[in-house]
Amino acid sequence: MKRKLLIIGGVLLACIVCFGALWAVSRLCAPKYHDTLIDGHLTGEYYRETTDHDVLFIGDCEVFEHFSPVTLYNEYGITSYIRGGAQQLVWQSYYLLEDALLTETPKVVVYNVLALKYGEPQSEAYNRLNLDGMRWGSAKIGAIRASMTEGEDFMSYVFPLLRYHDRIASLTAEDFTYWFSDGDPVSFKGYVMHTGVDPATETPTETYEKKLPESSILWLERMAALCEAHGVSLVLIKSPSIYPLWHPEWDAEIAAFAKSHGLRYDNMIAENDAIGIDMQTDTYDQGQHLNVFGAEKLSRYFGAVLRDEFGLADHRGEAAYDADYAALTARYEIGKHE
Repeated sequence: MKRKLLIIGGVLLACIVCFGALWAVSRLCAPKYHDTLIDGHLTGEYYRETTDHDVLFIGDCEVFEHFSPVTLYNEYGITSYIRGGAQQLVWQSYYLLEDALLTETPKVVVYNVLALKYGEPQSEAYNRLNLDGMRWGSAKIGAIRASMTEGEDFMSYVFPLLRYHDRIASLTAEDFTYWFSDGDPVSFKGYVMHTGVDPATETPTETYEKKLPESSILWLERMAALCEAHGVSLVLIKSPSIYPLWHPEWDAEIAAFAKSHGLRYDNMIAENDAIGIDMQTDTYDQGQHLNVFGAEKLSRYFGAVLRDEFGLADHRGEAAYDADYAALTARYEIGKHE
């Protein structure tokens, strides 16, 4: 009997050692997204949060580079987080929201509508940036299944070594530095700061479908229903930019959708003057995205909308939030002036 127990114990120990080694090698080979290509670090950073948020932003780079949670708090006391990602597709936004609602219930969810122009999965690389950092659960499983492009394998998301094993020959110092640690945050509650200035030149032209994909609108329907089920106000926005283009037909379609569902929709391209955006000084890449100066202007403008239209509380003076945002602001100001 004793011999049998020893054998069983030895087998279990061997399994544990093998699993541990597989996990360690898998983590070493997986991209770290910390010092380079930091967009892939954003999804996982959300799980470090210790306070709730009255506002959650979801969507693509037009949220994570255009809105400053630091400004929203310091100007209005609004607590917020940006669950954004590079080319975050609408079904990915849906599942990231579903995941967030497992642990908190914001007053308002703000969704940027640009990605609605995509009705099908686009790129494994962008899938990985958005999904690798998600915690495991039904939301991540749903997001992966909805996002996989032709040739992708679900099990490679479960066991990243299946996808990244070839990186063993090209590991960098970043891989070893963050092998067992996620390192310091790369964002400011999901906001990615850019301080450079590269003025807009001219608006390009492009051919496009006059109607947004039906599949995208169906996912937007699901998002609206999810928010309604949780008592959350959904706000649709088109963040200010020159390119990629947001066409009049798409704008009219989303305006009609918002009206039929009782939602607020703000096309902020049309509100540039009111916001004070100047694409000669407030963009770091010729009008595609805002730099920190443009993001602060937009956040001051939209923060007043959130406060006045949705009656959001001013949390300044509450010890937990003040301590959290004081530390964040100090790091933010250093980044802004580097």
